[in-house]
Amino acid sequence: MAEENIGSIRPDFSLNGKLAIITGASAGIGKEIALAFAAAGAEIIVTARTESKLIELKNEVENDGGKCDFLVNDITDITQIQQLADFIRKKLSKEDKDLVLVNNAGFGFTKPVVDVTQEDFDLITSTHLRGTFFCCQKIGEIMLEKNYGKIINLGSTWGYTTDAKKAPYCMAKAGIAHMSRAISTEWAPSGIRINTLAPTGTVTEFTQKTWESMPERAQGILSRIKLGRFAYPSDHLGAAIFLASNASDFITGQTIYVDGGFTAAG
Repeated sequence: MAEENIGSIRPDFSLNGKLAIITGASAGIGKEIALAFAAAGAEIIVTARTESKLIELKNEVENDGGKCDFLVNDITDITQIQQLADFIRKKLSKEDKDLVLVNNAGFGFTKPVVDVTQEDFDLITSTHLRGTFFCCQKIGEIMLEKNYGKIINLGSTWGYTTDAKKAPYCMAKAGIAHMSRAISTEWAPSGIRINTLAPTGTVTEFTQKTWESMPERAQGILSRIKLGRFAYPSDHLGAAIFLASNASDFITGQTIYVDGGFTAAG
């Protein structure tokens, strides 16, 4: 009986019949989410600014039997976000599918408040806040027409707690979580679910370089993770697939922390 029940539940976690768009998919968490979504049955569209890495990702997905298109795209440019939306509409005109959007593109830096320049500040806000907002808007318009969609915005534990020399990043990630909640209240009646996935410190090529240059900061982060290790991109895949799948259809406006207990103590 238990095996029969499990079998009846499994289809809810499948991404068959979905078209998933993942921004910032050329490396790190975004790349691993893209590969996992393709393996779970989704057709994917991946975006980033580096064409060569997108070509490599497309080949990897297709070699494993998946479907993948890519678009070189910079989400700090609203015109390019509109081009992405037009690209999606063209895809849907050939084969209608439920849409999933993963707003993953982003970056961070560590600087004392007094050293943050206007250029630093504008790049953080244009990527994390403006870029995420207008991706939600432009692709959300298509979801509104379909009366269904899933949006997963990548937040961070730094959107819940804070640390020295991270003020702009903490501000931006907190803004993403609150933005997601605000949009969820407006779009829930139209069948669109929007949630925030918030990782803790995760081992990627970028973070490894940063932590090697600032080992004391790496140790400070690690000391707050109750499970005693950094996350890997693979640690975030279960939550991402869940939020993209039909299994999470009654969840919206939430922040899901995948953080090894980082936020447990407040």
